[in-house]
Amino acid sequence: MRKIRKLLYPLSVLYGEVAKIRNKMYDKGIFESTEFDIPVIVVGNLSVGGTGKTPQIEYLIRLLKDDYKVAVLSRGYKRKSKGFVLASDSSDALQIGDEPFQYYQKFKDIIVAVDADRVNGIKELQRLDNPPNVILLDDAFQHRKVNAGFNILLTPYNDLYVDDTVLPSGNLRERIDGAERAQVIIVTKCPNNLSEEQQFEISSKLNPTLYQTVFFSTIDYDTVVKNHKVEISIKELQEYEVLLVTGIANPKPLVNYLEKRDISFKHLKFPDHHNFNEKEINKLTSEFQKIDSNKKMVLTTEKDYVRLNRLLDIYYLEIQTKFIEHASDFDKKVVSYIKNFKKC
Repeated sequence: MRKIRKLLYPLSVLYGEVAKIRNKMYDKGIFESTEFDIPVIVVGNLSVGGTGKTPQIEYLIRLLKDDYKVAVLSRGYKRKSKGFVLASDSSDALQIGDEPFQYYQKFKDIIVAVDADRVNGIKELQRLDNPPNVILLDDAFQHRKVNAGFNILLTPYNDLYVDDTVLPSGNLRERIDGAERAQVIIVTKCPNNLSEEQQFEISSKLNPTLYQTVFFSTIDYDTVVKNHKVEISIKELQEYEVLLVTGIANPKPLVNYLEKRDISFKHLKFPDHHNFNEKEINKLTSEFQKIDSNKKMVLTTEKDYVRLNRLLDIYYLEIQTKFIEHASDFDKKVVSYIKNFKKC
C-alpha cells in the first residue's frame, strides 16, 4: 500500500495545486462566499477519516444551548434523502444520517438539519418560525461557499495533518496551508496525561499563525454501557463476553480502552457510516449466538447504535470530548465570538 501511495504522489501534487487555486479564488472573491447575519461556527478537518468531529460538536452544543438557540447543520453523509431536511420525531438515521440523528436524539432543545448545500441550509434555518441565533456547521471546513466567522480545525494526536500528504498518496483534502483559515486548532484523541512539554512540541510542529490558538483534547468514556432500557457498569462488563461491532473510521481508541480494562471481546469491524444490510445483521446475530456464555452482549459506538438498535438488542458506550487543559479559554473564545458578532 505504501509503495502504491508513493507512485500516486504526482497526482497528490496536482490535486493539492487544484485545491490551492480553488481556495485562492474564494480568498480573492472570484468565487462567491456568502456571509450571514448570524454567528456561524465550523468544525472540520483537513483529512478524511475520523478526527473527533461528533464529540466536538456535542461539546459546543452543551456549551451554548442554555444561552442560545443552537442549530446544527450537516450534509447528512450517506442519508437516503436529498435537499434540506429538518429533523423531527419521524426522522431516522437513514433519512438524515447517523450523526445528525444522534444530535437530535440527545439534545431535544436544539435544531438539527441536513443539506449538502450549506448556503441553502442556513437560509432555510433562518426562515423558520423560531430560527436559531447560532449555527454549528458539521464537517464544513472545505465548504468555502459559506464565509464562517469562526473555524475550528481538528487533527488527531496520532495522525497530525503536518505528517500527511494530499490525496491520493495521503489523506488530506487540501494542502496543509489550508489550516491557516482556522481560528482554533484542536489536537484530538490525546493521551489524558499528555505533558505540557509534549503539548509544546506538537504546537511547534503545527506552527500556528499568530492569531491561532492550539488546544489539546482527549476522549472521556462513560462509566456505563447502555441502551434505551438498561445500564451496565464498565467494571461489571468484565464478567461478560462481548461482541464489539463498529462502523467508524478509527475504532482503535475504543479497542484500546476495552483491552486496558480486561474486557473480553471479539471485534467485527465495518467501514465508516456503514449501512448494515439483512445479510450482515444475520451474520452478527449468528456470531452472537455462537458465544458460549450466560453473560454476553453486543456492544457498539453511540454513532453506530442509532443505526443498529432498531435491528439488534445492543448496547453502546458514550464518549465526550474533554480538554486536557485550558477548557475555559476555549469556551471564552467561542462565547466571545458570538457576543461580539457584528451583522454584515
